[in-house]
Amino acid sequence: MNFLTARWSNLVLINYAVAPEILEPRLPRGTKVDLLDGHAFVSLVAFHFEDTRVLGIPWPGFRDFTEVNLRFYVRAGRDRGVAFVRELVPQRFVAAVARAIYNEPYSAVAMTGAIRRRDRVVEVAHKLNFPFGAQRIRVRAKDRPFTPPPTSEAHWFKEHRWGFNRDHFGRTIRYEVDHPTWQVYPVIGWKLDWDWARIYGGEWAHLQRAKPRSVLLAVGSKVSVSVQSPT
Repeated sequence: MNFLTARWSNLVLINYAVAPEILEPRLPRGTKVDLLDGHAFVSLVAFHFEDTRVLGIPWPGFRDFTEVNLRFYVRAGRDRGVAFVRELVPQRFVAAVARAIYNEPYSAVAMTGAIRRRDRVVEVAHKLNFPFGAQRIRVRAKDRPFTPPPTSEAHWFKEHRWGFNRDHFGRTIRYEVDHPTWQVYPVIGWKLDWDWARIYGGEWAHLQRAKPRSVLLAVGSKVSVSVQSPT
């Protein structure tokens, strides 16, 4: 049975090259850093959860919300996937359950997310209210979604069937994420107000001045997530 089903919509991916050494201490056992053109990457991802169901149950008050995460790319044999540095959601209950049961690096922070369409343009905006100040993610794109080819860089960043994590005993948890191939909108503008050091720690401060490799806005779809036994 699927652990979680939902619709993931309007996924912003802001992609940065980083040194593999910053990621290696975070690798789940049995995985290695996945590379694109010889470079390791992290992605700041912001998206909407909609019609969320856990074990088939639509929990009142926890069906529709926003998530912002920082993820990186890993490989276990031929299987490509993602692992997470930190995941942010607005509900304390969701964050606490994810940490307690699956050791996922969730934290709760007040946030809002909105999408607007006008004049054939899609505008996505997220605001996170940290104690040290508001942080914002904004992307504008043409409302003309298309499917990038499997050999494209956009496909590499957005399409991953597996998620990996370490449980409380250091074992590797593997998640299978099933969804159709996502279309993307052509991005025409973006702005990021983001205090990397305060949110993630001093080792990430260099991204404050870094230029991203790319910025994507994926349409999203229904997804289902199943969890395999730890190894």
